[in-house]
Amino acid sequence: MKTQSVFAMAFVSTFAATSPAIAQDRSDWPDNFTVGTASQGGTYFAYGSGWANFVAENLGVSGGAEITGGPMQNMALVHTGDLKFGLTTMGPAQESIDGNSPLAPGMKMDNVCAMFPMYETPFSVTALSSSGITSISDIPDGATIGFGPAGSTSDTYFPRIMETLGVNFERRNGSWSDLGGQLQDGLIDVVAFAAGIPIPAVSQLEVQTDVTIIGMTDEEAKKVTANFPVSEFTIPASTYQSLNEPSRVVSMWNFAMVNCDMPESFVYEITKLTMENNDKMVSIHKAAKNSIPENYTKNKVLPWHPGAARWFNENGYTIEDSKINQ
Repeated sequence: MKTQSVFAMAFVSTFAATSPAIAQDRSDWPDNFTVGTASQGGTYFAYGSGWANFVAENLGVSGGAEITGGPMQNMALVHTGDLKFGLTTMGPAQESIDGNSPLAPGMKMDNVCAMFPMYETPFSVTALSSSGITSISDIPDGATIGFGPAGSTSDTYFPRIMETLGVNFERRNGSWSDLGGQLQDGLIDVVAFAAGIPIPAVSQLEVQTDVTIIGMTDEEAKKVTANFPVSEFTIPASTYQSLNEPSRVVSMWNFAMVNCDMPESFVYEITKLTMENNDKMVSIHKAAKNSIPENYTKNKVLPWHPGAARWFNENGYTIEDSKINQ
């Protein structure tokens, strides 16, 4: 499991000197932190690296992002403590906790705690307009489909979704940026994206060529929601210049997670900073408009870190003791 660090040694001394977080006992706080994201060109990397910089600048602890294989690998890295923070999707999180991760079959990754809600990951398909593919049923028999990095949310669920919808395909893995380039060059037929919107790679494609963003029919959406841990979702037409009307798809929730052994006061301050400054989070990535405390109920998989749970409970978002890691 190769990873690549992109570390931002961010520190704002003037803020640190006046921040209430600095006044408390920080003796057990780490000197730095790294958050596991995913491939470049995807939302996880943009969201995670920006968030790490935001935390570092405001809490006076250097931090940065790490390029990884995505949610499944992030679960493994945070569970083992190789990384202290990570981003994950509820489906891969459940499989990892149950010991069904393909990265470590049989290992129950139960030293991972929820910190705060991020956003929903829509599952959508993109093709070149010149291909004539305008629906999932149009995807030709034996088409080559890019499913993102191996072990990512898209790679874990989208092939099964396509099979359920009767699509016969050849599988291709790679970073979102790389797959976008392959699509543009005609080396693959479609890309099956699962990432927060707007997806940087799709936005980049739109600038360079004409693309079609493909939604699901009522029947397709119902069949998928009946067979997978997803819910129906609508991509607003304003998300991409290629959309003339909202696009019906399905989605899965994402949460920021933390190794359960991290200091309670540190996780509390990070949760407080993130949940109380949504405008700053949205400036990092538009998907963060859903990174609000009201969405804490979307976590039905991970135990809560005591530090995160303390902030939510103090602010009227009840998390029962039975759902908090002890």
